[in-house]
Amino acid sequence: MRILITGGAGFIGANLANRLIAEGHHVRVLDDLSAGDRQRLSSQALFTRGDVRDRPKLWTLLQDVECVFHLAARVAVSESILYPREYNDVNVGGTVSVMEAMRDVGVKRVVLASSATVYGEQSEHPLHEEMRPNPLVPYAVTKIAAEHYVFTLGALYGIETVALRIFNAYGRWQPIPPAYPPVIPQFVKQALSGGSLVIFGDGKQSRDFVYIDDVVDALIAAATASGIDRQIINIGSGQDTSISSAARMVMRATRRKANVIRNEQHSGGILHMVADLRRAKDLLGYEPRIDLETGLRLLLETDPQFR
Repeated sequence: MRILITGGAGFIGANLANRLIAEGHHVRVLDDLSAGDRQRLSSQALFTRGDVRDRPKLWTLLQDVECVFHLAARVAVSESILYPREYNDVNVGGTVSVMEAMRDVGVKRVVLASSATVYGEQSEHPLHEEMRPNPLVPYAVTKIAAEHYVFTLGALYGIETVALRIFNAYGRWQPIPPAYPPVIPQFVKQALSGGSLVIFGDGKQSRDFVYIDDVVDALIAAATASGIDRQIINIGSGQDTSISSAARMVMRATRRKANVIRNEQHSGGILHMVADLRRAKDLLGYEPRIDLETGLRLLLETDPQFR
């Protein structure tokens, strides 16, 4: 299969690209390298540096492509609060550009990487796809808008579309920015370096941590599954893990006794986020294979930043 991955040098994109290449697919990658690193990619990936809003470049890259994985996006939740216009331009405008270019070239399927942040705070758990979104930050708004554009334009242009709402993915090559880093790699980094694990709120807030290989399994399944046009599908582990429990598991995995600091003056964010995976199982045959303890071991074994 000939495939284009937008944002393909990023955390999820590079893992996806390398798996597809290992399975014998022809993979093209478009990435502006604002957060990606082309060194993560297999030498067999056909890499192009560029902006996802550049339609002439998209026309060239989409020739003979059978499926697009649209992963390109600005993804820092806190940054989206400061720069909502930029997030709208890239995440929404970039999505529209991809759909227009696909229409122009005649590509017939796109898999959109959406986000569990669209759910926001809900009174019912686990989170299922029929819930009304409750976006609490601009990033989540852009992801809802991207879903609507993909489905609406797909129906108008004759393109098969599916959106995967990915929960708290972690694994090799995940960036650790200085502000508001992802929980798992930040805890691992701090434990290994003798630092402190800072837990905001009371630590009882829970998340659905899903290992990158399971996310890649779901993305690849969505590229070929039938009967999924215009479907929203949750992708997670289906396991509810509190932040305090995650800290303890990281200390066990790293064999380090880190100092745990609780900052209860700072909100821990949404109380609970765990995925209902029934639709993923029914439509994609998706069954997460890697629990958090196993995933932490794999992270330590495979991520160069922790060696």
